[in-house]
Amino acid sequence: MAPTLFDNDPKPGDLIEISRGMYTHWAVYIGGNEVVHLLPPTHPGGELGNFGELLTLIDSSTACVRRQKIWEVVGSSRFEVNNLLDDEYQPREPHVIVMDACRMVGRELPYSVATQNCEHFVTELRYGKPESRQVQTAAVIGGVAAVGVAVAVLGAALFSSLTKDENKRRNHK
Repeated sequence: MAPTLFDNDPKPGDLIEISRGMYTHWAVYIGGNEVVHLLPPTHPGGELGNFGELLTLIDSSTACVRRQKIWEVVGSSRFEVNNLLDDEYQPREPHVIVMDACRMVGRELPYSVATQNCEHFVTELRYGKPESRQVQTAAVIGGVAAVGVAVAVLGAALFSSLTKDENKRRNHK
């Protein structure tokens, strides 16, 4: 008998969020302690270590849909049921989610960390809409960082201009 892995039992069609430290991996629960998820084909399915996994994901242009036991995918990582968009979208019927997920097993699909990752894959299965909150969050953080750099550069230019004006005034006295 397989170990009990969840505080609250997942239901078929639920999304499973797996914390990998630097990023989050996603799978859809199909029942029988199994999940379907999207991984680059060179990824062994277990843990490469957070940095090694991240490099594999960033470097991949294709990924394979796999069906595995949940504990093979999770390893020692933290995970939980997280149907993150249920408040925004109506989930599809669980049997439809499971049927579509199982039909995808073995397929090789285009992969992009920004536009076609594992979170896009599972949200499309559950809601019919591919979305990735971790990509949206990264974009916001990147945007805030870019704005911060721009403000710093603008501030430095303004300070430099004011300093030059002050020096000119002192020299004309």
